[in-house]
Amino acid sequence: MVGFLRGRARRRVLSVVLALLATQLGSLVAPAYACGCGALIPDTARRVGVSREVSVVRWDGTQEQIVMRLTVNGDSDRAAWVMPVPRRATVKLGDPALFDELDAATAPVHRTRHHFWPQDGDWPLVSGGGGPDTGAPPPGAGVGAEPPVSVVGRQKLGPFDVARLTATDPDALGDWLDTNGFALPPRLSTALEPYVQDRWEYVAVRLAPETSGTALSGALDPLHLTFSADRPVYPMRLSRLARTPQSLGLYVLAPHRMEPASEIGGERPRVTFAGRVSAKSGPLAELARGTPFLTAVGQEFPTPALIDGDHVLRRTASDTTFQQVIYEDRLRTVAGVPAWLLTVVGGLALLVTAAVLLAVRRSRRPVIPPKPLQPPPPVN
Repeated sequence: MVGFLRGRARRRVLSVVLALLATQLGSLVAPAYACGCGALIPDTARRVGVSREVSVVRWDGTQEQIVMRLTVNGDSDRAAWVMPVPRRATVKLGDPALFDELDAATAPVHRTRHHFWPQDGDWPLVSGGGGPDTGAPPPGAGVGAEPPVSVVGRQKLGPFDVARLTATDPDALGDWLDTNGFALPPRLSTALEPYVQDRWEYVAVRLAPETSGTALSGALDPLHLTFSADRPVYPMRLSRLARTPQSLGLYVLAPHRMEPASEIGGERPRVTFAGRVSAKSGPLAELARGTPFLTAVGQEFPTPALIDGDHVLRRTASDTTFQQVIYEDRLRTVAGVPAWLLTVVGGLALLVTAAVLLAVRRSRRPVIPPKPLQPPPPVN
């Protein structure tokens, strides 16, 4: 009986382990088809994901430009990427150096500040505490009697096969993808409906490495989109399809400081930099010409399904500048010795000296003998 119970327990544990293993394997092969500003669709059942996405929005009052760079990983050697835009866009390759210059321009300032009394990590309060956390870091022409889908332009840009599409039905985009060997997830077709109703157009991109059979991996060449816009918009609605938390890193170039008009279902957007571009040459200076104020915004989306719209950017009440400051705390020392220790030792030495002097002074005082007692007067 005992052996039977033990065997039954082993089988139960084994079944639980196998179930957990199946769940983990399922999460590894599940297709990823959402990124911060569009939909990334892998080939067939393979997996491709966006590990990092950095975008720049430039708006001068009438025209918007978006420069974006995706870093991808997975086991698929082909993928399609779809981004909705409010009006017809032109597409070209961007300059990768732009993002290096942006990183340098918005980098936190490192400063040193001293403290007198020991803190965690200083002797004798050494407990292995870590340093400061510096982590990261954050787009309709009217459609008349048109066919369900129309390719208005197609071009080859590096590893990208770019098609600019109009569609009057979300399924039309799926037909185009099917023709090119990709299957449109049903959830994505539903998510595209608001854009179809608003007469937006689409930029559809095929990603393929230069060597056939090589999995897509690493940072891709940036894409630079340009279109007319009455107000700056950054498409985010399709990110609600993501199955994992999403992070947005967005740079905004405009005449003034900008901010997202709402949270659109994520955490409160945080400004990581705000100030005028000081570069005089290079891709950043060229892109910032006429829009010199740079605002860097970061935002987290713990539950992507709550994303309920696109980011509409607006001017803030003032052009207040801001730059992150990372402080390195150091214990104040004198000739390598902690100042607090010198103070404590010096204070103790003064107390000891004062006590010794007081004792010596008392020992040197002359001893005055007491007056002799006078006998009482005789009684008559």
